[in-house]
Amino acid sequence: MDVIRDLVEHIKVPAMAPVRQIFDDTHIADLEAHLSRAFTEANLAARIKPGETVALGVGSRGVAELPTLVRLTVEALKAAGAEPFIVPAMGSHGGASAEGQTKMLASLGVTEESAGCPIRSSMETVTVGQLPSGLAALMDAEAMGADHIAFINRVKPHTSFSGTIESGLCKMMAIGLANQKGADSCHQEGFGRMAHNVVEMAKVKLANAPILFGLATVENGYDRIAMAEVVFAEDILAREPALLAEARSKMPRVLFDPLDVLVVGQMGKDFSGSGMDPNITGRPGTPYLDLRQTTGKLVVLNISQRSGGNATGLGLADFCTKALYDQIDYRAFYTNHLTSTVTTGSKIPMIMATDKMAVQGAVKTCNAADPLAPRIAYIPNTLQLEHVFVSEALLAEARSRDDVEALTDATDWPFDAEGTSTLSFKH
Repeated sequence: MDVIRDLVEHIKVPAMAPVRQIFDDTHIADLEAHLSRAFTEANLAARIKPGETVALGVGSRGVAELPTLVRLTVEALKAAGAEPFIVPAMGSHGGASAEGQTKMLASLGVTEESAGCPIRSSMETVTVGQLPSGLAALMDAEAMGADHIAFINRVKPHTSFSGTIESGLCKMMAIGLANQKGADSCHQEGFGRMAHNVVEMAKVKLANAPILFGLATVENGYDRIAMAEVVFAEDILAREPALLAEARSKMPRVLFDPLDVLVVGQMGKDFSGSGMDPNITGRPGTPYLDLRQTTGKLVVLNISQRSGGNATGLGLADFCTKALYDQIDYRAFYTNHLTSTVTTGSKIPMIMATDKMAVQGAVKTCNAADPLAPRIAYIPNTLQLEHVFVSEALLAEARSRDDVEALTDATDWPFDAEGTSTLSFKH
């Protein structure tokens, strides 16, 4: 690495300034009261006979307040006379194993104790129908053994395709509740057909599986729940496009465009299904996604502990650190990409020994219009974008915007003796 260090050590890392990005903060202040009203109005007891079982699908995404959403849903089902149990609804995540998916739920704060009901994790599936193209529609066997199926998911723009329905209730039915084999089937024709196939899979399952309802949430730009609705099976296809439109209007983004360099502090499945959301980074893994962010070079410094070594999406970056590389669990990493059929994100970017060298490498290769004043943003991850750092070249723009608050002047980017960034996003 001495030769590599020699090539980048003279590259000046620009001074950085903390800024606060301002998004619409409309959110549900009292989630428990809100959901209590929603379940009361839903009148679940009118649809559930006393003693009937309900399989509650819970996924692996970074859904805000997930343990609370699960607990309140379980309580509402019990109040309606049901006997609920949880099934992991996460396709191939968790290393595509029953144990791994239970551990994934626990890492998200969902356990039998927190939820107040059993967790039944199995990768077994049953076929409930097929698409006209011949693709099999599969469902979790434990869920299909219940009298009813319900599930919880956040509605949001997808990271690999654009459509009227993307990531949310239909995708939970099509992929999450289908385990690895079902997810593999839905991805078989690639993301060019995914917007169509997710909806068609959902239609087959609504017709042939005992789907009762989905609890849909929409989050604002601060990772807070802005909307939470009980959507019964017969309303899902009509309601989800409107929820997606709301989600798209409320999602955060980097408010500076274009960027010569974007540095992401942490990637991970708890932040995005793609590790780093392409809607934020501007780096898609497929050509089927409509994006508005332009990024010259993309750097990622580390991976979250909750991701369990699943570095899905790493290949969309130009530079990463050895610290990140050393944490990769290739079983989880490759299982995810083999299932999705998109291999771009499974590649390994240029590995640099330290955070500082990764940033220096990106600055050296970004071909900035003004080499002495590159436009750089440093974000903690692609989910939490209120507090970020921007290079000195962006400060004038930051101070001129109503949706950005410049907190201090720019100062030298600090790195410790090992070359690890010590900038703190807590302001």
